[in-house]
Amino acid sequence: MNFWGHLRTINHHKWLVMKACFRVGLYRQGLLHDLSKYSPAEFWVGVKYYRGNMSPNNIERREKGYTSAWLHHKGRNKHHLEYWIDYGSKDSEFPLEGMRMPDKYVVEMFIDRMSASKNYQKEAYTDRSALDYYMKGKARHVLHPEVKELLERLLTMLAEEGEDATFAYIRREVLGKKK
Repeated sequence: MNFWGHLRTINHHKWLVMKACFRVGLYRQGLLHDLSKYSPAEFWVGVKYYRGNMSPNNIERREKGYTSAWLHHKGRNKHHLEYWIDYGSKDSEFPLEGMRMPDKYVVEMFIDRMSASKNYQKEAYTDRSALDYYMKGKARHVLHPEVKELLERLLTMLAEEGEDATFAYIRREVLGKKK
């Protein structure tokens, strides 16, 4: 049990996400990001399974076979791909499909992944970290094809061109377009 370590970790992650969201113009999302992590259903599980170098959810999942905090979290935060999984059309070959997320949530998902990598990897973080982590789990993701393409484009751009270029692209090309 590590109350202060877990609190420090989620506060630091929230700070990283907020700064990045502000840089791309997502002020409301930056302020509201991951507030459910402070709810008792998520916070106390995080305290119990805190290690400091990975998500407590991964540790709870290993121990119990599922994670109650993640099940609570993913249904309340639109920047998670799992929030957007629904039954597909009756003609679909897959019963569950990823729905098309609004771009602002895809951008927040990208920022969330980048910030989590910074938070857990600390000095070992590079601009390639979030892409590498994504690629390890890519086969398991249920993503709408357009969401997958945008997320992978942003992660790859971060890895190859860096944060400043990627954020400029997001402001100009992703969020700057009116739909």
